[in-house]
Amino acid sequence: MERLLSPKALVSNFGLAVLAIAFLAFTLLNNLLFSGARLDLTENSIYTLSDGSRAIVDKIDEPINLYFFFSDSTSTELTAVRSYAKRVQELLEEYALYGGSKLNLSVIDPEPFSEQEDQASEFGLQAVPVNTAGDNLYLGLAGTNAVGDLEVIGFFQPDKEEFLEYDISKLLHTLTTIEKPVLGLMSGLKIQGDVDMQTFQQTPAWVSVSQLEQLFDVRAVETTVTSIDDEISVLMVVHPKGLTDETLLAIDQFVMRVGNLLAFMDPLAEQDVPQQGGNPMMPQAPTERSSDLNKLTAAWGVTLAKHKIVGDSQTALQVGGGGGSPVRHLGILGLEPDNFDDDDVTMSALESVNVSTAGYFDVDLPEGMTATTLVASTEFAMPLDAFQFQFLRDPSDLQKGFKPTGERYPMAVRIGGPAPSAFPDGVGSSEVELRKESEFINVILVADTDILSDRLWVRVQNFFGQRIASPWANNGDLVTNAVDNLFGSTDLISIRSRGRFTRPFDLVQDLRREAEAQYLDKANELQSQLAETEGKLEDLQKTREETNQLGLSPEQQEELRRFEAEKLKIRRDLRDVRHQLDQDIESLGATLKFLNIALIPLILTGILFVGGRFRQRSRAQAAAGAGVGA
Repeated sequence: MERLLSPKALVSNFGLAVLAIAFLAFTLLNNLLFSGARLDLTENSIYTLSDGSRAIVDKIDEPINLYFFFSDSTSTELTAVRSYAKRVQELLEEYALYGGSKLNLSVIDPEPFSEQEDQASEFGLQAVPVNTAGDNLYLGLAGTNAVGDLEVIGFFQPDKEEFLEYDISKLLHTLTTIEKPVLGLMSGLKIQGDVDMQTFQQTPAWVSVSQLEQLFDVRAVETTVTSIDDEISVLMVVHPKGLTDETLLAIDQFVMRVGNLLAFMDPLAEQDVPQQGGNPMMPQAPTERSSDLNKLTAAWGVTLAKHKIVGDSQTALQVGGGGGSPVRHLGILGLEPDNFDDDDVTMSALESVNVSTAGYFDVDLPEGMTATTLVASTEFAMPLDAFQFQFLRDPSDLQKGFKPTGERYPMAVRIGGPAPSAFPDGVGSSEVELRKESEFINVILVADTDILSDRLWVRVQNFFGQRIASPWANNGDLVTNAVDNLFGSTDLISIRSRGRFTRPFDLVQDLRREAEAQYLDKANELQSQLAETEGKLEDLQKTREETNQLGLSPEQQEELRRFEAEKLKIRRDLRDVRHQLDQDIESLGATLKFLNIALIPLILTGILFVGGRFRQRSRAQAAAGAGVGA
């Protein structure tokens, strides 16, 4: 005979059933009423659309169809890819949720040999083989607008996660912009691609230019022009070396008429290397590799310092030294947010920008004009002669005699306000009517052209026939930000660089560089004393030869002993500096370990212990009160 459930058990089972029904009801109600609610607690708000993305979606007039292709069925063994695909899909769903009827999102699994796979192929998405059976992996996005335009992200690279939102918003921005704004590009360097005269192979355009070509109608402007097309809204000038006065007048009149100029000049353009011609074994004569627009910009109160390069011990990057050991190169700088103007939208959210042999500007503004320093050195900088870099073999040579001035040198500036023409009387016998002033100009000047080159900020790889650019610094973002800003479009600026760049331990870095500065001072002192002593020894040697002495005189012997003692003392001081450096860093590390591993847990444990004791005491007091009442 089966044992009947007790009334207590029946009540318990009934309660569990009620809880299950209540949970299901709550879930359904939550999905109905709060499906649009979001709470993003991630550090960089990676699941929240930025203001720029929202603004781009707001500007959509006709519905845009988004087709997200992910091979769910063929990626069961690719855990990392599936995780990233989930991340992409969730962000796309955020776009669709915010856009409502403006965005139609379709999530498609292109199974092998299916119509969906054919559709992905027709859109031009990248197919990546995953096994020997011929199965392909798709992880891409296609978008179409009402007039049939197609934009594609062929494959979402997991190592470009920091640019995920920007890539999606750029696709939407392109589909909503029927006519791209026109950017004029005048360059003394082959930045739009060229033919290598040694291999006769086509060299690709620099990535910084390729990014601009995706967003704007980039039109080449010859360096010999005497007028600039009215259709151009922004003019970008790169390495303006040897421009004639007629061409400078054309640029001047463009600024007077339109007002928007972005110029990259350089005291030593490392990319300005003439191609080898004739006998490759013959030595090449040094050529002028500097450029400026001083004839033009002097009228606006800003000039590039002639043949001067900013050396900065605080931001100097490490390169291979003469003996192969790493050494800081005072002319190759890794600039960080402390070097940027946070209040200017052009520098918005940038984390690192690398420059090489960059110059600086002298600023003396005429009345009514304004200048904003967008990028500046640290106080641990000083100007160096460009000639030092022409035939530099060992970067450590730059440190000899290096003494920071305590001044911050402007390496990128923005000029604004009413401006006069640099050529109010024209050039030559030109009869063209000239504008002698402008009510407002918006000009950005950068004292480096190498900042645009791939080697300083991006790694380019061949990915199944496609060139994939993986940035590791924000140089390209800076250029695109500047052009966007001059066009008056700020929507995309806030989207870039929400990323995942390395964040250095600033305190440890400062300690190390401070110790290196002390070490450098001691090394310079040693070199100075060595040169002084060798000079004295040379004088003594001459005296000995004149008097025909065979051995060292007591004076020479005393001088040698003094030098040896001094050299040993300075070496001991150098060892002390290095030892103190290691001690400071180890002490700081031990302190942080103590805080994270011991102190914080002890504090939390103490709080929990006190709270537990307080609750026990409260319960005891309540029980005692109840006993007294009874």
